[in-house]
Amino acid sequence: MKILREREEEMDRKNYDESKYIQQHLANERTYLAWIRTAIALIGLGFLATTLHFTSPDYSYLNDLIALGISLFSLVVGLVTIVVATLIYFRNQKTINTQTFHSSFKIIIFMTTVVCLLLVFFTVYYFTF
Repeated sequence: MKILREREEEMDRKNYDESKYIQQHLANERTYLAWIRTAIALIGLGFLATTLHFTSPDYSYLNDLIALGISLFSLVVGLVTIVVATLIYFRNQKTINTQTFHSSFKIIIFMTTVVCLLLVFFTVYYFTF
């Protein structure tokens, strides 16, 4: 709450007129919601891996470990995605208002790496199962 209050006070002090850039702000909100959907899908993927594994009759220590690793990794990455998306949303909001917007390539590289790692984990899991 304190962060939001400070953000509102900063915007009041600088007298931002967000209505001048309404299309950009709406696009920023859509992008934020897309990142939230991505995070939910990543978390759901972790739960799916665990559910599929522990409902099968075959158990081995290695497969249990890999399934739990996939689940935990997906959960952590989903939560990190939510936090990073929120930070990027507020950064973009500020840069849109000040007309100093720079696209962020780091989040794209991060998410590409995460998805590739998840695919590797799933491949290892399914070939050892």
